Amino acid sequence: MSELVAFFASSQIKWIVTLIAVDFVLGIVVSIMKKTFRLGKVAKFMGIPVLGYVWGFVILEMVAIAIPSLVMIVKAAYFLIILALVGSILHSISKLGISLPAYLKKE
Repeated sequence: MSELVAFFASSQIKWIVTLIAVDFVLGIVVSIMKKTFRLGKVAKFMGIPVLGYVWGFVILEMVAIAIPSLVMIVKAAYFLIILALVGSILHSISKLGISLPAYLKKE
């Protein structure tokens, strides 16, 4: 059990959870400002990204320990998760009316 706890104490998981929390708070702020807040949406959000990103990453870390040649996949997955979360945060910021540089916006 302590080995599993160690996986959740990694700096990578801390960053993932921190970015999820920022995304979560921004999403709530946006939905309250646009008057579209629904409690059911909160539950849906908590299930998919939190469980998907955190558990998925922990499982990848465990697989990389069992098969050391897959360490690069863990690094790539971490990078992609961070990019996805930052993209979601930027999307929420743009919904708040804060302008973003053109290269950060969807085409």
